[in-house]
Amino acid sequence: MVMPGRPQGRGRTGAAGTEEALLIGGRVDLLAPQRRKPALSSTAAMEEAESKTRDPRVDAYLRPLPPWQRKLGEELRELNHSVDPEIEETIKRRVQPHFVLEGNVCAILAAKDHMNLFLYDGAIAPDPEGIITGGHQNKTARTVAFRDGEEINIPALTAMLTQIVANNRAGGWRSRKGQDVR
Repeated sequence: MVMPGRPQGRGRTGAAGTEEALLIGGRVDLLAPQRRKPALSSTAAMEEAESKTRDPRVDAYLRPLPPWQRKLGEELRELNHSVDPEIEETIKRRVQPHFVLEGNVCAILAAKDHMNLFLYDGAIAPDPEGIITGGHQNKTARTVAFRDGEEINIPALTAMLTQIVANNRAGGWRSRKGQDVR
């Protein structure tokens, strides 16, 4: 039975792969051949997953920075991916690296004498260790600024990023505002 707008099982199989039929507007069209991917080793699968979450434009953003900012940027990048391997990188506002998962999680921006990490949490993720340095009254994002020689408070930042991801998965901070998310 052919159902409108639905793939119709497997069609011809050839060197290029498998073709599927699709009923569109009363006629049957063949979809582009679907190539079968060979099974990947666990290392290759991890590399493929990493390539989907990492953006070479972030490398290009970090590359020309002073060594301490480049190192800090890489550490913040790694921390984001350690919080949730599904966090993806992208560039927004032409040059700014963003980390996203069902919404913005955070962004990094290098300044002359410091580096900012913008946390897109709607000011609802708890900050019990006081790592937030700016935007305390901001309704969409707060900032953690790092200067040369300062260490990242990994446990505190990990907890905040984890909460932001959880809030995003629960519909985003806008829908969570006013609820107890702690």
